[in-house]
Amino acid sequence: MSSSSPAYVDFVIEQLAPIKDLAHGRFFGGIGLTASSTQFAMVMGNSLYFVVDGSTRAQYEKMGSPCFGYNTKRGRVEVKKYFQVPGELLEEPAKLVALAMESIEVARKLNKPGKKTI
Repeated sequence: MSSSSPAYVDFVIEQLAPIKDLAHGRFFGGIGLTASSTQFAMVMGNSLYFVVDGSTRAQYEKMGSPCFGYNTKRGRVEVKKYFQVPGELLEEPAKLVALAMESIEVARKLNKPGKKTI
């Protein structure tokens, strides 16, 4: 997977600017996005992925979004906790921020001990 372009990361952060305490930092081969210390998204390559769970995954599947995945020597690994945000939503900041806020709540629930519902 190619690294994220700085221009793409800057654009994503600009679109998500209304989110309180938004921060970003290196996350494996990409960029992790947090809100009030809760990681809810990542940028890998030039794709944005949000955290999902059993209650939100279907809407991403309905939009045709794939989960994050990568190849290893043993085959493809799919990480069903992260689903790609459709590119067209990056051009609709209100919808993007609403989806991000939902992802933040999901990530907070998943981070509570004993509350994992992936």
